[in-house]
Amino acid sequence: MSWKRGTDRGYHHGNLKEALVRAALDLIAEKGPAGFTFADAARWAGVSPAAPYRHYRDRDELLSDVARRGFEAFADQLAKAWDDGKPAPQQAFERLGKAYLAFARSEPAFYSAMFEAGIPPNASPELRAAGDRAFAVVRNACEALSALLPQGKRPPALMMALHIWALSHGIASLFARGDGSQRALPMSAEDLLEAGVLVYLSGLGLHGR
Repeated sequence: MSWKRGTDRGYHHGNLKEALVRAALDLIAEKGPAGFTFADAARWAGVSPAAPYRHYRDRDELLSDVARRGFEAFADQLAKAWDDGKPAPQQAFERLGKAYLAFARSEPAFYSAMFEAGIPPNASPELRAAGDRAFAVVRNACEALSALLPQGKRPPALMMALHIWALSHGIASLFARGDGSQRALPMSAEDLLEAGVLVYLSGLGLHGR
């Protein structure tokens, strides 16, 4: 596959499906996930308007594939940061939060396709599986933290994971983006997330454990 930019941008005797995915990511970065049509993606890739139909039913199916790829990369990054909770769950949990923000910052087009394109999480079995795998990393981390508490005082890991996911996503979406949507903040997004998680875990009795 050969990629060229500028006036010679697009598909050049390579993998059409990959060219369309790359075109979608470029267009998301430039116009947002709702700012382009299926024909725009074909034009950006340098192929005829009919060519994308060889691989995708419509624009939503293309975006679903982009989101799936994003979640797969996201899950890999989160799993690497968590590293099975080594050397200690709370240290690994801090790495996990930083990895969440790092992905939003370094892959804003993927992040936008994953969370802002209006694609249902169950648009395809592959997309659902990729999203579930990413969330499972957070849930497994919460299970490890919950296990540090005495039996009978352990909060449900699913509840914890949903709270942490929502907190991380909100901070990532507002303050850790790699595009023009990032808002100013008088501290780093990492510091804000660390403080928020500390307050949350302290409320559960997990601070210092």
